[in-house]
Amino acid sequence: MESRKKIQRAWTMYDWANSVYNLVITSTIFPAYYVAVTSSNNNEQSYVNFFGFQFINTALQNYALALVFFIVAISSPILSSIADYRGNKKAFMKFFVLIGSLSCSMLFFFTPEKIEWGIIFFALAALGFWSSLVFYNSYLPDIADPEERDALSARGFAMGYIGSVLLQLICFVVILKPSLFGLDEADKTLGPRISFLLVGCWWLGFSQITFKALPSNTEKNKQLKKHLLINGFHELKMVWNQAKQIPALKRYLFSFFLFSVGVQTVMLVAASFSKKEIFPKPEDEPKLIMTI
Repeated sequence: MESRKKIQRAWTMYDWANSVYNLVITSTIFPAYYVAVTSSNNNEQSYVNFFGFQFINTALQNYALALVFFIVAISSPILSSIADYRGNKKAFMKFFVLIGSLSCSMLFFFTPEKIEWGIIFFALAALGFWSSLVFYNSYLPDIADPEERDALSARGFAMGYIGSVLLQLICFVVILKPSLFGLDEADKTLGPRISFLLVGCWWLGFSQITFKALPSNTEKNKQLKKHLLINGFHELKMVWNQAKQIPALKRYLFSFFLFSVGVQTVMLVAASFSKKEIFPKPEDEPKLIMTI
């Protein structure tokens, strides 16, 4: 029993580890930094060159995210089916955590002269984050009984909020009071870039608590071999066919989809919009950070 509780506590620690990405990189510091370093000094629309192609700065960021979500949507059913067949979802989760956390750390080198570098590692960080969640969430039925899952999931959310806010506050101090850490106040990019490095270290470091406790191998499903690459899509189709038999559930899923898309869109573009339209001046940076 104690071993089971230990595994559940370790599982919630991954929320503590990865939520810093969702707050610092997705919602607050990175979007504001990206707009700041890619905007022109005048009030005209700002464009950036990405491998010879010209894009509006914020549009390029959104295109990168859209591509990542498309890849995750297509690959998740395939990868989860392979993981179920082999019983090695932990290995997949580790792989995507490594991609995401190292990409966050590499954003430390993102400067106005390295737009391609910033966008590529921003996209890879998103890919690592969202793909790792597929395998993280799939552990829930393995470590908790049905009556325990709601409480355990809520505990994970709580750990995520606490951990992300804690690192966010540390990052705010690094950005707003760099002299406390002996940093060069003249380099306005250093504080945000150190924040990206901290996110990567935090994510990778605390996730080791989760990996140490979670079982390495889960029950293998050898029945999946025949349709290994498409089994995940078959399961989605089966769930949809079942949902169609329950009108209330179908309406709920459709409503939740619209709600979730709206909320996620606001979360993903709020910081960029605020920096570009509401707080465009460099001296408005503290106001922007506090508002977000």
